[in-house]
Amino acid sequence: MKKLILAALIALPMSVFAQKFAHVNTATIIQAMPEYATAQTELQTLGKQYEDEIQRMQDELKTKLDDYQKNGATLPDATKQRREQELTDLNQRLEQYAQTSQQEFAKAQQTKMQEISEKVSKAINEVGAAGGYVYVMDVTAGIPFINETISTDVTNQVKTKLGIK
Repeated sequence: MKKLILAALIALPMSVFAQKFAHVNTATIIQAMPEYATAQTELQTLGKQYEDEIQRMQDELKTKLDDYQKNGATLPDATKQRREQELTDLNQRLEQYAQTSQQEFAKAQQTKMQEISEKVSKAINEVGAAGGYVYVMDVTAGIPFINETISTDVTNQVKTKLGIK
């Protein structure tokens, strides 16, 4: 009888402090989302538009520079100065556009990924709360070790919550 009471007393604190842990692979989830594929396509299209415009501006600059180099020696000083200023202005516009387009692309990328990340985060929170988990850790976050024997992989549950197969 004493052994039974002692065993119950030892097991009681263990069950009170038993905690459930889970892990999830958000990279797998995000890559499986239709929203991610759509965002990647939209970003590729936007990037191509920026690249095409930069290429057009570079071609225009090269054409005008080649023309100036061929005919510059025969031009009157006033025309030569005006063309040099045009070349300088065109080069500055090209550099400014390249910088602005890079910033706009990064902003678009951040916005699209933030929307997707928030949706995944919400689903993880819901699965974690429904499963009674103390922690749901993301394996893509560089956690050095997760003991998968005592931690539940909820990646598929989160995918189901998001309607992903």
